[in-house]
Amino acid sequence: MRSARTSVWLCCAVVVFGVLCLGCTAGKYEPTWESLDSRPLPKWYDDAKVGIFIHWGVYAVPSYGSEWFWINWQGSRTEEYVQFMANNYKPGFTYQDFASDFTAELFNATEWAELFARSGARYVVLTSKHHEGYTLWPSKHTFGWNAMDVGPHRDVLGELANAVRATGQLTFGVYYSLFEWFNRLYLNDKLHVFMQREYVDGKVWPELQELINTYRPEVLWSDGDWEAPDGYWKAKEFFAWLYNDSPVRDTIVTNDRWGMGTLCLHGDFHTCSDRYNPGVLQKHKWENAMTIDRKSWGHRVNARLEDFMTTDELIGELVTTVSCGGNILINVGPTKAGTIEAIFAERLVEMGRWLKVNGPAIYKSQPWEYQNDTLTGSVWYTATKGSSNRRSNFRTIFATVLDYPYKTNSVRLGAFSNQVTNIAQITMLGYNTALKWKPTDDGIMVEFPPKNEIDRLELKHAWTLKITLTTQWPLNV
Repeated sequence: MRSARTSVWLCCAVVVFGVLCLGCTAGKYEPTWESLDSRPLPKWYDDAKVGIFIHWGVYAVPSYGSEWFWINWQGSRTEEYVQFMANNYKPGFTYQDFASDFTAELFNATEWAELFARSGARYVVLTSKHHEGYTLWPSKHTFGWNAMDVGPHRDVLGELANAVRATGQLTFGVYYSLFEWFNRLYLNDKLHVFMQREYVDGKVWPELQELINTYRPEVLWSDGDWEAPDGYWKAKEFFAWLYNDSPVRDTIVTNDRWGMGTLCLHGDFHTCSDRYNPGVLQKHKWENAMTIDRKSWGHRVNARLEDFMTTDELIGELVTTVSCGGNILINVGPTKAGTIEAIFAERLVEMGRWLKVNGPAIYKSQPWEYQNDTLTGSVWYTATKGSSNRRSNFRTIFATVLDYPYKTNSVRLGAFSNQVTNIAQITMLGYNTALKWKPTDDGIMVEFPPKNEIDRLELKHAWTLKITLTTQWPLNV
């Protein structure tokens, strides 16, 4: 028979053990899309809004056409690629021969990270492995096809991860291609209609777990998913490990490219397509992965000036994306030597200057009741919330004007047609004096500061009106 003290001790132990068990099992996700899709989006990602994408690999050596050089040359045998090789390389030259020239001798991870911080970005995503199979970290599963064994002879990914985190501003993430164009294991699985998984079990899972456990990225951007179903990739099982047991289980976000049938349906954020910008509010968090060079993700020497987005176009893409609830992931393609060309750097620095002034309308903002103004199509809205989490509880509205109103020096905002009495003050970010405004039959008219004042303050590319309300904005839906 137990003593009273023993019984009390056992009861306490049971209670403590129960609490510990609840702590251990709470939040566990099952390998089903229903369970995995119930995971809340880590707040840091929604707050960040702006990221930098980097496509860098052996394809930077030929630097022609796009990062799909290998498959275009030796897969589809596209004529211009075949001719390029015939004109510039000896017969018998292989794609693997390019790797020795991927030297990255001018690669400075700190310089890259400082540039990305100046751009105003909040996270960075590096191609750890593209469809060519070459990894930018010394993977144990590549049979020497990696940046430590051939090419730079450096852990490129590790260097950049450390430099990015050292800024104190940027979060580090990785892109990873599930499939590899010419991997024999993958091609054999494909030949068997993906009813076997030698490539997944022997290559993909070991590499992904090595990548996550070693470098602890907080973005995992999957790609190369369109040939096989998610069951082949064991995507749901991988998500369950990622969310339950990985070292970044509480903070990592991943996208929707995990096999046929997952695009735009599953994952922490949806990408839906390359350069995805729907222009309207979406029900699920999404990301616009886009390129400054409109025709390629990787570096290419045959790019022309008109192929690159202007700063105005880049900021317009940023504003419209965030207004509709998305994040924007802006891609640059470094050279084989490891430099980021001046045209990319200029666009990023100009964006950073704009964000330094207009950041309150972007970072940590939320979509408003309206995204685009009904009267002036070049005006896009965001908002900041009050004390509650209800979408209607807004006290500050930001209206970003993409086109300067040269003719009238003022802009009409139709979104405020029924709530004129709620407006306490209207200012322009970067310009401290309150702006004049008046009601109209169909909204309000806001007078811009004198053009010479805007020019003197170097306010350009887009202009953000900060509309402060006296009470919470009521949502009439």
